[in-house]
Amino acid sequence: MIFHFRIGKWIERLRFGLLFVVFTFALYHLLLIVTQVMEPMPKYKEPVGRAVKVFQSDSAVAVKPEGMGDRLKLFYWIGE
Repeated sequence: MIFHFRIGKWIERLRFGLLFVVFTFALYHLLLIVTQVMEPMPKYKEPVGRAVKVFQSDSAVAVKPEGMGDRLKLFYWIGE
């Protein structure tokens, strides 16, 4: 059995594969940059100016849940 290898066809495939990898890499890094630009301000940052940061004291959550139902209520209440 004789196999015919067409070099031009393999070069086109290799070129396509290389371009695919390069463009995928470029798109990935472009999306990383866009994500950093669109990222909201950090919510735990110290406020500036006359702003006041409001928080809930940890004493209200200091009670440890006893059972699975209490744990589920705590999860729905504060998300922990």
